[in-house]
Amino acid sequence: MKSAPQPLAPGSTLAFVLGDQLSERLEGVASLRPGVDAVLMAEVKGESRHPPSHRQRTVMFLSAMRHFAARLRGGGHCVRYVALDDPANTHALGSELARAITDLRPSRVVFTRPGDHRVEAELTGVARSAGVTVQVFEDTHFLTTTAQFSAWAQGRKALTMEYFYRDQRKRLGVLVDDDGQPEGGAWNFDADNRERFKSDPLVPEPRRTPPDDITREVIALVARELPELPGSTASFGWAVTPSDALDQFKHFVRSRLAMFGPYEDAMWTGQAWLYHAQASPAMNLKILDPREMLMLVLDAHRAGKAPLQSVEGFVRQIIGWREFIRGVYFHEGPSYQDRNTLGHTGQLPEFYWTGRTDMRCMRECVGQVLEHGYGHHIQRLMITGNFALIAGVEPKAVSDWYLGMYVDGVDWVTLPNTLGMSQHADGGVVGTKPYAASANYIGKMSNYCKGCRYDPGERTGERACPFNTLYWDFMIRHHDRFKRNQRMSMMGKNTERLSKVEVIEITREGRRLKQAFGVEP
Repeated sequence: MKSAPQPLAPGSTLAFVLGDQLSERLEGVASLRPGVDAVLMAEVKGESRHPPSHRQRTVMFLSAMRHFAARLRGGGHCVRYVALDDPANTHALGSELARAITDLRPSRVVFTRPGDHRVEAELTGVARSAGVTVQVFEDTHFLTTTAQFSAWAQGRKALTMEYFYRDQRKRLGVLVDDDGQPEGGAWNFDADNRERFKSDPLVPEPRRTPPDDITREVIALVARELPELPGSTASFGWAVTPSDALDQFKHFVRSRLAMFGPYEDAMWTGQAWLYHAQASPAMNLKILDPREMLMLVLDAHRAGKAPLQSVEGFVRQIIGWREFIRGVYFHEGPSYQDRNTLGHTGQLPEFYWTGRTDMRCMRECVGQVLEHGYGHHIQRLMITGNFALIAGVEPKAVSDWYLGMYVDGVDWVTLPNTLGMSQHADGGVVGTKPYAASANYIGKMSNYCKGCRYDPGERTGERACPFNTLYWDFMIRHHDRFKRNQRMSMMGKNTERLSKVEVIEITREGRRLKQAFGVEP
């Protein structure tokens, strides 16, 4: 691939476009002068190894980047594109920026605020060290600026997503009447959205995009240059262009949105997609705009093609949870990643990388991740995340696994979702209680327990489900902390009803399991 002419004219700008900033609408690109300024894009091994990235995640990012670079060139922009197998590639974002500044000698460097504190500090530091003016633009892909979120958060004792979501609905005029009251008389219909499948569900297949020539080239490139990466690319079908992303989303609205709400928490063996949109990867690359998504979903509702409970549930994810999580990430700052309120220090079990375990639920969910780089929110929160929580795995290790192994992984969304919501390591900033659960929840929302070698009705013993043993072990270990949490009061009382003999037995069995799974030495 050809690089930009060297050097640039005096007064020129170099825009560094990252792999999750692939929109011409972002100011870092929109403000450029074609033929005068230049764009830098770089495929670096460091980002695929920090942490180890699923092959489909790496392929999706690199292919989408190459498609975007082609669109920029088609619009007259000068693009310096550093390919993964370029002999001169330094394989680090900061050093590629430094090399480009040396070669092109721009008067200033601009970029859209990265969704990773580490990357922002690295790029800003490099530009300043080179004596070049640097400007960081706000990411206008989102509906809420970081300043708006900080203003909302100021003075609050707790950052409660539900209150943020309600304010978002009012501010954006979504599903509210002229008086600012919620359509349907309620702000959310979560209580109606907990249906489970009673038999193998016949769900319409999602629209998948077969790899084109560029994507096939990238698949071969990643296999050759990064053979150690986990996961398989055999099922790759993610959108890597705006047109394909929009086509996939429109198909979801037509075929699966109506049933999204009732079954959004349900799980079933062999069913990776169910009624979910799988739109987060394209959104996080910025090739699918949340404003357009909202319009399509609301239009379907007005046309009577999607019920309120499904539409509201989807809207809550887009304008509520997604914006809230990003707001928390920037509001809490870089030190947020170091929080470990529960003091968990365990190792992540090997089966998170292989899927080889007798626990059928974990085998299904991790196996699905290895095959597709995907799992829906309940599989993440209540299966893979729940196990790591009750087993006492170090929270940053869990967050890094989610960041690398899911195709939609970007630090701004993965860190607070995992470290905060899933692992309760932030002490309640994101979630007011830990999402710890026994086998009872898994059996209620899935068919995973059927045919499993473990007994979901047993708490201790060789056949007892590890989720049961570790759940009660977790509750015993943290009883003093959780008994002060109003939302945990019932679970705390149940823990207090355990006899001394039961406590000793559960604690012993919990330690045995954690050693067997490699969590503890």
